[in-house]
Amino acid sequence: MAEQDGVAAVDRALSILDAITEERVSLADISKRTGLYKSTVLRLIRSLEKAGYVLRTVDGAYRLGSKVLSLGALYQRYFRTSEIVPPVLEKLAAELREGASFYICEGDQRVCLHRVESTRAIRDSVHVGDRLPLGVGAAGHVLRAFGGDRGNRFDAIRQQMYASSYGERDAETAAIAVPVFGPGNRPMGALSVSGPRYRLEATGEDKIVPVLFKHARQLSATFGANVDDPSLMGWAPPASATRSRSGGAPAKRPGGARAAAAKAR
Repeated sequence: MAEQDGVAAVDRALSILDAITEERVSLADISKRTGLYKSTVLRLIRSLEKAGYVLRTVDGAYRLGSKVLSLGALYQRYFRTSEIVPPVLEKLAAELREGASFYICEGDQRVCLHRVESTRAIRDSVHVGDRLPLGVGAAGHVLRAFGGDRGNRFDAIRQQMYASSYGERDAETAAIAVPVFGPGNRPMGALSVSGPRYRLEATGEDKIVPVLFKHARQLSATFGANVDDPSLMGWAPPASATRSRSGGAPAKRPGGARAAAAKAR
């Protein structure tokens, strides 16, 4: 019983920290946001104040204390993408049975920072450390779009939250990529799945894109992004994104930005 009470108290204390999202938050607002009685909030917040996680202002409101900043600095100091990205790529590659990569932007190039190969005998050739031009390939388009490049192509990619490329860098390969965000929802990189063009066309974007979105959301949340921000609501499965199994032109899709982005390759 004592253990359950202890866990409940920690959960409540953490909910209080989550509720302090502005410079000053009143006791009434914290109570409303957490669903806790004011007396409960006051009891828990005293412990948070004592530990430096919460600071009471002169007007009786509350703000986050310096201990939160200290934890954030420690997190940033020891944060390593090598510990976080590869496990996600492994899941992605296993789920889609194609190669999975994570790219970052460096100047006018995209760099493959992490890569997990497909287990299939026939696959595309991408290696960690490869530097590829930003102007070709789905990951390059995503990095440019969320890096601020202008134009109808990039507007469409920003709206639909992914890009695809078929035969751009190599006539026989294809790729689909989505953005990954960090603190403040700043773009951090592009998550990409790639492989032989005929296989990705046969699988279809309607099956690939939702899987990419799922793992990109997971990575972004781990990196500190607010994945529930309304500006990221494009992170939803496309209504129809299938491509023909014959390897020809893409199947027709709904009009508007999504259709325009499908042609941006």
